[in-house]
Amino acid sequence: MSNWNEEMKLHVDEIEEILAEFLPEQKGVYYERVIDAMRYSFYAGGKRLRPMMMLESFRMFGGKDESTVKPYMAALEMIHTYSLIHDDLPAMDNDDYRRGRLTNHKQFDEATAILAGDGLLNFAFETVSNAMMKSVEAGDCDLLKRQTKALQVLGRKAGVFGMIGGQVADIEAEKKEDATKEELLFIHENKTAALIQAALTIGAILAGADDISKTEKIGYNVGVAFQIQDDILDKIGDEALLGKPVGSDEKNEKTTYVTLEGLDKAQADQKQLSEEAIAMLNEITDEKVFLKDLIGSLVNRDK
Repeated sequence: MSNWNEEMKLHVDEIEEILAEFLPEQKGVYYERVIDAMRYSFYAGGKRLRPMMMLESFRMFGGKDESTVKPYMAALEMIHTYSLIHDDLPAMDNDDYRRGRLTNHKQFDEATAILAGDGLLNFAFETVSNAMMKSVEAGDCDLLKRQTKALQVLGRKAGVFGMIGGQVADIEAEKKEDATKEELLFIHENKTAALIQAALTIGAILAGADDISKTEKIGYNVGVAFQIQDDILDKIGDEALLGKPVGSDEKNEKTTYVTLEGLDKAQADQKQLSEEAIAMLNEITDEKVFLKDLIGSLVNRDK
């Protein structure tokens, strides 16, 4: 195992320990089944990139009391998980497996999966509001203002002006023979980048940062570069590393950044977006922080 893999594992383990504090386990009650379904997907593993980015952003901007950011980390991961449950449904992508396990609607049933997704989305905001109420009770108006601003970001980036808007645009684009570059970038910005923007921005807000203007731009660059790299890997990736066949986009006649711009231009644009993101991080701090390495590993990955 490389040093990077070891370091990532330590960070993932840290996030898993934090997330374990939040989702309830209710036994012997009428809603036990839906909570079991929520927990099935929420604790299914994964890289935990969004809560990890939020925590590292909080740390980079000088945040001290990490109990402030933990509820928002959990809430963002709940929202991400609910979106995956719904994406896998027959009405959406109709997938049977995710991360090597049966998808939620295959493990339970379609109705339970829908409700599990709904449950995670609602519990995300309940989790955040519980944290905000503690600030009210403590009379900490400064923290409450930051929490409220963070809540606004979370709601917008997860909603119709963010992730859901991107999902709708993606569905509409599938009905067309050719999506435009503008449409494709809109999908990438909202379907993928929006929650990354939320992670970086909320971390900064809760840390008390005065200037958070760069976090949205960094999140945009990372999200779009991540998706372009997906398209590149589907064209020239190593099947053994990817764990899936390459060329599926071309086989399915899917419009991607590579099909629109060509491989060379896609690689050049991906490199430019990645370098801009790292440059903006360096403007925020010239210290060596884990977030820089994390973002570098995402946009330059080979699987």
